[in-house]
Amino acid sequence: MPIEILMPALSPTMSEGTLARWLKKEGDEVKSGDVIAEIETDKATMEFEAVDEGRIGKILVPGGTAGVKVNQPIALLLEEGEDATALKTVAPGPKPVQPETTAAGAPPAAPAAAKSVHVEPAKGDRVFASPLARRIAGDAGLDLKAVKGTGPHGRIVKADVEAALKGGAPKAAAAPAAAPKAAPQVSGFEPAYEELPNSSMRKVIARRLTEAKQTVPHFYLTIDCDIDALLKLRAEANARSDSYKLSVNDFVIKAVSIALRKVPAANASWTDEFIKRYTEVDVSVAVATPNGLITPIVKGADKKTLSQISNEMKALAAKAKDGKLMPEEYQGGGFTISNLGMFGIREFAAIINPP
Repeated sequence: MPIEILMPALSPTMSEGTLARWLKKEGDEVKSGDVIAEIETDKATMEFEAVDEGRIGKILVPGGTAGVKVNQPIALLLEEGEDATALKTVAPGPKPVQPETTAAGAPPAAPAAAKSVHVEPAKGDRVFASPLARRIAGDAGLDLKAVKGTGPHGRIVKADVEAALKGGAPKAAAAPAAAPKAAPQVSGFEPAYEELPNSSMRKVIARRLTEAKQTVPHFYLTIDCDIDALLKLRAEANARSDSYKLSVNDFVIKAVSIALRKVPAANASWTDEFIKRYTEVDVSVAVATPNGLITPIVKGADKKTLSQISNEMKALAAKAKDGKLMPEEYQGGGFTISNLGMFGIREFAAIINPP
């Protein structure tokens, strides 16, 4: 029976993503570790590696599809000895969410119920398992949340499912029927507009910053700084070499990193149990991209020279705008700088992005 390739969770906050493009086509041989697709997460575009070996039998979700839920089947992999006739034994998975276009006042059609051969974990309680383990569990009606994984990072593998079936693990409960969507409220006096689909990144930004404004106490302090000496030093430093070009922002990053080393209490974040006081000075810097704002990190900024900070920041900003940042390059950071001075903005009130 073919193996389902599932939409992966490539970041901690990812619940759905965009299948940007396939790097393999139907009929191509696949080995474990091969990069088979590019997935746009809520932060960046990342490569998706195959876990199992076989041949791409059928692509269920075409490239460029948005709103693909984590753990939704996106392709079928034929194992050794299987041919295209084996694809008929697999029930079709749920279709990805597509933007709705409805006439004013007309409710969208309710989606038809779809069957799936794997057990879908509850949102917020994600279960990591190999496609083969999911298929066996789905056929047996086994609740994967009751199975302890022995694979890498606690992943559930075939042997775990077989052991659980022998031990009489609880069966999965039937999924409740999806409620029909309510018709959108459309005003008869609304001006003409065009719809611009939200990227995965913008959806997460909107959710997280709304959460921050509601739950995090914000307070703002303002001073004026005379930076004539800094601007003179910048001009002299840039005249010495062509290997770097220092910006005012580079000096701000360096100044912040020195201040955080001198005042460790500021290099911290809050949790209900304890305060996290970071031992390293990792400074996040807000970078605007076509899909939204992201904050790559200059790690160990207090130990780096201005030229190192400048060159590293330029490289991180370029990767951010191309959607090529790796998770370790934007996750973490004890302090964030958001600078709009280059646009002539004298003062603004940023929203805290929860760590």
